[in-house]
Amino acid sequence: MNRDDTSSEAAAIETERLLLRQWRPGDAALHHQLWSERDPRVPAHRRLNQSGHPSIAEMEIWILSDDQVPAPGLLVVQRRGSGTGLGYCGLIENSTGNTEEPELAFEFLQEFWNRGYATESGAAVIDRARTLGYPGLASTVRAWNTASLRVLEKLGFVNTGVHEHDEMHGDSLLLRKSL
Repeated sequence: MNRDDTSSEAAAIETERLLLRQWRPGDAALHHQLWSERDPRVPAHRRLNQSGHPSIAEMEIWILSDDQVPAPGLLVVQRRGSGTGLGYCGLIENSTGNTEEPELAFEFLQEFWNRGYATESGAAVIDRARTLGYPGLASTVRAWNTASLRVLEKLGFVNTGVHEHDEMHGDSLLLRKSL
């Protein structure tokens, strides 16, 4: 397996309870629901606007055009055997510019919070990142997002002390994990 192989088969990850797989156009409704549930402190360009945009159709276009770099990309998380989408977990480009250290990102529908899905899927993505040869991972999270900070702590991420001040949306913290 290499970082350039983002085919569905190569990218799929299974755990005891979960299947992490590539996005399909039919997942646009899940993505739309995630955006509709976001905390109002999340920047406006990452939430639905008052007209409900981006629409499900616009999210389908995003899904079809996304190139999933760095590998394995953001993956839909579903319970094995059910096909029900719970959220997503995976790797995104590092917002601090370090291409050798992608960021772990995850988000789940509120009805699936506090069930260990973020920790379980995050651990699986970390294992995949290690297999792909990444030396480490980063994660940026708002200081007010204590649930995500707890997940990252369980996964072995360490707060670097680096933060970006943002009076409107809350400070962003940079965490890292060596692989």
